[in-house]
Amino acid sequence: MSIKVFDQTYEALAKALELRTENQTVIASNIANADTPGFQAQELDFEKAMSKALGSGRDVENVEGDIHTQVNNVVREDGNTVDRDAEMVSLAQNQLLYDAAADLVKKKLALLKYSINDGGSH
Repeated sequence: MSIKVFDQTYEALAKALELRTENQTVIASNIANADTPGFQAQELDFEKAMSKALGSGRDVENVEGDIHTQVNNVVREDGNTVDRDAEMVSLAQNQLLYDAAADLVKKKLALLKYSINDGGSH
């Protein structure tokens, strides 16, 4: 008999942290290239794949993000498609979601620690 210490929730949170980190890199690259002629803004799409994996009970470990050219109807004369304001909003939103997932991981680990140390001593 094996005991599974980390459940699907923990695995999903860990994967979300990984994908949010990757998303932060993509958004930061867009911002860094906001003045690069011809640069095409990119975006990382992973939320639908995560939702589908979680909804079907599949392993989230294999969920990957798909980086593709962003469709935002912003094209400057130099061919650059970065909307700096929208990217800054995306950066902030992604950071908030990362922080929320990190807090949930901390709480789950604290609960595990409690159950190991104090939960069994009555």
